[in-house]
Amino acid sequence: MTPRSYKQVDVFTGTPYLGNPLAVVLDGSDLSDADMQRFARWTNLSETTFVLPPTQPEADYRVRIFTPGGELPFAGHPTLGTCHAWLEAGGKAKKNRGQSPTQDNNLSKAGNANTELGSDPEFFVQECQAGLINIRREGNRLAFGAPPLKRTAPSPALLAQIAKALGLKAPQIKTAQMLDNGTVWLGLLLDSPQTVLELTPNFLELKNLGHKVGVVGVESAPAATGLIARSNREARAFSGTASTTSTASTAPEVEVRGFAPHLGVNEDPVTGSLNASLAQWLIAEGHAPERYIAAQGTCMDRAGRVYIERDASGQVWVGGESVTCIDGTVAL
Repeated sequence: MTPRSYKQVDVFTGTPYLGNPLAVVLDGSDLSDADMQRFARWTNLSETTFVLPPTQPEADYRVRIFTPGGELPFAGHPTLGTCHAWLEAGGKAKKNRGQSPTQDNNLSKAGNANTELGSDPEFFVQECQAGLINIRREGNRLAFGAPPLKRTAPSPALLAQIAKALGLKAPQIKTAQMLDNGTVWLGLLLDSPQTVLELTPNFLELKNLGHKVGVVGVESAPAATGLIARSNREARAFSGTASTTSTASTAPEVEVRGFAPHLGVNEDPVTGSLNASLAQWLIAEGHAPERYIAAQGTCMDRAGRVYIERDASGQVWVGGESVTCIDGTVAL
C-alpha cells in the first residue's frame, strides 16, 4: 500500500459541511478498478474520484468517478470538487486558453462568458469517461460546461406512478421530461418552490420504480422575499456562520431536490448533473431565466448553491464554490 495525497471537499458551498462531500485521491496511478471500487465503497460517500495523467493531449488531467456501487462516466459535483482539489494541490493548465478553451464536438463548446465574477476567466479541460469537460475558474468559483442534453417525454403511466410516490397531485406538476446528459433523471417542474420543499416522498415506492427523480420549482417573483423568508427549514440551514458567506448572500430563485433510493441515496444534498440538465431544459423552454441561482439540500439542513448561466454561444455553465475539509494522505 502506498501513501497518496487525499482530500475531502465540500462542493457547492463556501461553508464547510453545508454542501455535498467528495473524496479525492490525487494520485490514482497503478490502482486497479477493483482497488478504486473498494475504496469508494469504504468512503461511503456518493462519489469518490481518482486523478490520473490525461490520455488526450487537450486535457489537463483525467478523472475516474466511482459511487459505492459502480463507476460513472460523468458527474457534476465530482467534476468541480476534483478540479478544486487538483488546483489546490498545484495543478496548472497546459496552456493559457484565455476565452477559447478546447472544444470537443461530443461534449460542451465553451464560448465567451460575461459573468458577475469577471470577464477574464481561466479555463481547464478535464478528461473523464464521457469525454472532455471544459471548466472555468472565476474568483473562488468553478463552473463546468454542461454536456449535451437528450430529452424525451416520460410515459403517462410512469409519471403517474412517480407522482403518487412523491405525494403529488396532477395540477402540481407543470411539465416533465426524461433528461439524459450522461446520467438519466426524470425531471418534474412543479408549481412552486414551496411545493418542492414540502414533498414527503415514499422512498420505498420510489426505490421499486427504479428511476432517479429530480424535482424543481421556479420562484415566480424572485425579487420579492425569496425562499429563505418562506421556509423555516431553509432559515435553519442559513443560521450561524452560513449567513455570512457568499453562497447565502443572495436568495435563490429555484429550489431543487434529487432522489435516487434505488441507488442507496434517498435524497442527494446537491447534484451537479441534475442541475445541468434541469437548466438546459428550463432555459430552452422559457421556464427559467438565462442566469439564476438554485438551492438544493434545504430539507437536509444543507445550504447548497448552484450558479447557472447560459452564455452568448448558448453554452450552459454550472458553477459553485468548494471548500476542503480534510487534507492529508490515504494508504492505497
